[in-house]
Amino acid sequence: MIWRKATAADIPAIIALLSDDVLGQSRESADAAPYLVAFDAMAAEPTNHQIVGEDDGRVVACYQITFISGLSQQGARRALVEAVRVAPDLRGHGVGAALMADAEARARAEGCRMIQLTTTATRTDAQRFYARLGFTPSHIGFKKAL
Repeated sequence: MIWRKATAADIPAIIALLSDDVLGQSRESADAAPYLVAFDAMAAEPTNHQIVGEDDGRVVACYQITFISGLSQQGARRALVEAVRVAPDLRGHGVGAALMADAEARARAEGCRMIQLTTTATRTDAQRFYARLGFTPSHIGFKKAL
């Protein structure tokens, strides 16, 4: 498995991964145009990266990692991980754990003292997965559509 920064050519595979669950089916689109605009915006932000896992030329996993500097916790830098996905045929084969290990290594390399993520409350399998990796459910998150 090779973990690398995504390129625009990876967008169709990333869309497929993001769309491959009940939640993704209702909120993602086959139209690549908005994803390409978002990808360009992310590429312009030096602390915001889309990462893909490639196995034998096939993109089989993805995640977004953003490095955030802040004043709280004595100026702790943190990494925020979002949109974690693994191809359905590879779930349960250690790809997710390898993905999170890659994210943690990138966070450490950026001087982060904490790595955090959110997962939708209905994704109980994901919650168990993150708990097995040592993540703790420490906060209650809120969202508001704008």
